[in-house]
Amino acid sequence: METADSPRTPAPPPATACDPAARPMPAASLRLLGAAGFVSNFDRFCITPMLLLIGTRLGVPLSTVMLAASGYFLAYGLMQPVWGLASDRLGRVRVMRISLAGAAVAALFSALAPGATMLITARVAAGGCFAASIAASLTYVGDTVPAAVRQRPLSELMTAFALGTASATVVAGALAHHVGWRPVFALPGLVAACLAVALRRLPEPPRAAPGALLTPFKVVLSSRRQWYVMAVAAGEGAVLLGFLTYIAPALEAQGASATLAGAVSALYGVGSMAAARLVKRLVARWTPVCLIVVGGAQTAVAFGLAAAGLSVPALVGCALLLGGGWSFLHSTIQAWATALSPAARATGVAMFGVALYLGSALASAFAAGPAERHAYAGLFLTAAVLSVPLTVAAAVGRARYRN
Repeated sequence: METADSPRTPAPPPATACDPAARPMPAASLRLLGAAGFVSNFDRFCITPMLLLIGTRLGVPLSTVMLAASGYFLAYGLMQPVWGLASDRLGRVRVMRISLAGAAVAALFSALAPGATMLITARVAAGGCFAASIAASLTYVGDTVPAAVRQRPLSELMTAFALGTASATVVAGALAHHVGWRPVFALPGLVAACLAVALRRLPEPPRAAPGALLTPFKVVLSSRRQWYVMAVAAGEGAVLLGFLTYIAPALEAQGASATLAGAVSALYGVGSMAAARLVKRLVARWTPVCLIVVGGAQTAVAFGLAAAGLSVPALVGCALLLGGGWSFLHSTIQAWATALSPAARATGVAMFGVALYLGSALASAFAAGPAERHAYAGLFLTAAVLSVPLTVAAAVGRARYRN
């Protein structure tokens, strides 16, 4: 696309029936990309139902263990531009393989950590390595699928990502309760190691020859539209990811077991998977603005329900609605982000990720103090209120955007 606030770049030729870019993405390629995102989300969310248990076993307060979660989110966000730049220069698949190999090592050290300091360090390293998987998967779709039909494979990936989230919370809660928390961190490490090998089968998409090292950042950061979408992403990360972390601790504070807390948190993934299927059907009939508004409304209702009552039924409803909100809201904004800077797509998607996970890390760190005091109702009410301006900003910005 070409806008008044971005450098002029040659328009890509239109897709035709004989153009490879116009053909559907092979199912095998989509499965490999989904698997990479699956294990990334599994590793990112598996700590959620284990926070109190890890603190008890290591003899440290919840606020200390939360550093492992918020540090993970922070590293996940800050490494996005590094991996994006590497992806533009080295290739999408190569970067995924390198990062997954590093993630496997970091996950092993997480499982072997003797104390809080090493655990936090290992989780930060794991977050930095797993950061490449989802962004590279999205960029790969952006490189190979026309913008007009791009949200459909993106919805497929969202389903795989949501399955990783749901599996993480269920498996983590059950394993931590019956076996211990260490095997939970080892599991995604083993999967990452296998994927680093399996991704050899994924063809590298064609890309423009890299220019000067910082040229992609100049392209991306010179666009006011890109900055606007990054601001929306930061708000989305804070509301949808930062406060989501506290569903399991809120349940455990009421006396629920880690297994039950994990099962309830997993309903976020269930809701996301179900909604992703619905979004895939609606994307051709509804405007992006409608999808954003529906997702934002679900998010506000979800957190309002949790704030009104911290019971199991209330948090079950909250988790399901948040999953739906994520699929409607986030997949639409994500598809928008893949179209903003086609000349530097990987860097643009990476900067979107920086904003998303920086917002998540800041929100989860901010909420650690109130959570320590079990002030969960106030936390969820804050998230419900913040959902409103987030939805308005996303809807208004997307309504004004034209391909």
